[in-house]
Amino acid sequence: MAKLIQTGHQIDYTPGADVAAGAVVVQGGLVGVAHTVIPANTLGSLGVSGVYQFDKAAGGGTAIAVGVNAYWDAAESEATADDDEGGNVLLGKAVATAGDAATTVNVLLGN
Repeated sequence: MAKLIQTGHQIDYTPGADVAAGAVVVQGGLVGVAHTVIPANTLGSLGVSGVYQFDKAAGGGTAIAVGVNAYWDAAESEATADDDEGGNVLLGKAVATAGDAATTVNVLLGN
């Protein structure tokens, strides 16, 4: 038997340190985005579905095409098409092409 707890668009999250609005939070393979500031040790929520705009590097070879998997590179705090041999966490699929010159990419979260 199952019981609906949340709709799944947002999940509860209590951080050990302050989390800024717009921060990407990775918990294992689950990626969420803080919509508002979440103070340390205070219940808040993370968005885990929908289309979000993420920073990405600009320059040759950094394009992310529509429909391609986008990954979160925590070391650089940006989205990339490179999974870094499993070192980067899957965000979801790009919903529009972000060319080499683009500094952001729109991604449909795919948790």
